[in-house]
Amino acid sequence: MADRFTISTTLEATPRRVYSAWMSSRDHSGFTGDTAKIAARVGGAHSEFSGYITGKTLELEPYRWIVQSWRTTEFPDGSPDSRLELILEDRKGKTRLTLIHSGIPDGQGPEYKQGWKDNYFLPMAAYFKAE
Repeated sequence: MADRFTISTTLEATPRRVYSAWMSSRDHSGFTGDTAKIAARVGGAHSEFSGYITGKTLELEPYRWIVQSWRTTEFPDGSPDSRLELILEDRKGKTRLTLIHSGIPDGQGPEYKQGWKDNYFLPMAAYFKAE
């Protein structure tokens, strides 16, 4: 059975800004501090952390929802991509970002859960606060 978790944070930016930044190669690189390449459309490929993470964008609802396939170079050979769902909710000009990550290879969930916090949520909070 695959690993799955849900985590949330509140960011000092509107859902429009968070969505636009996530789907922008420049902004995504800016808040992670490493190279990101994102084709901002359904079916478009994405690559983050200099190719450590790859996948495709599966669904978009502008400023509200992003669904992507997601894998790292640490996935075992033959493992299917995992599924990443980002839900953006307006909280009086701020964004409540809920991340649901499912289909992760068994035993890797705790590592990725901490990775989202360390490599995304904390840097994103600083990035948007500084704007």
